[in-house]
Amino acid sequence: MDSIKQEITNEINLLELTSIRDNIEKMAKFNQVEILRILQKNPNITLNENNYGVHINLSDLSNELIIELKNYINYVTTQETNLKLFETQKDNLRNFFNDKLETTDKKKDSIRIPPSLYYK
Repeated sequence: MDSIKQEITNEINLLELTSIRDNIEKMAKFNQVEILRILQKNPNITLNENNYGVHINLSDLSNELIIELKNYINYVTTQETNLKLFETQKDNLRNFFNDKLETTDKKKDSIRIPPSLYYK
């Protein structure tokens, strides 16, 4: 029974680490640099760097460090979601006011001013 629990725990950990890795790989470079800063706080972490980037064995990380990485990933995801939402709202407002201005301009074009009023 204990071996089954351990096997399930190992599978969950593997899925969790895979998810962390995938999320980090999708991040912008400056966010990945921040991940490296988080990892460099711990002197027991070995960072392997080559021409393709920096490689880390995530299975060597402590639970505390994994939690810190997950918190940062959640922070970045939340910020990106909020930014997309604000950009969408900004675009909607811009479109709304542009439509209003176009409607107002069309109304101005339709008003006829008698020539006698041009030069007073």
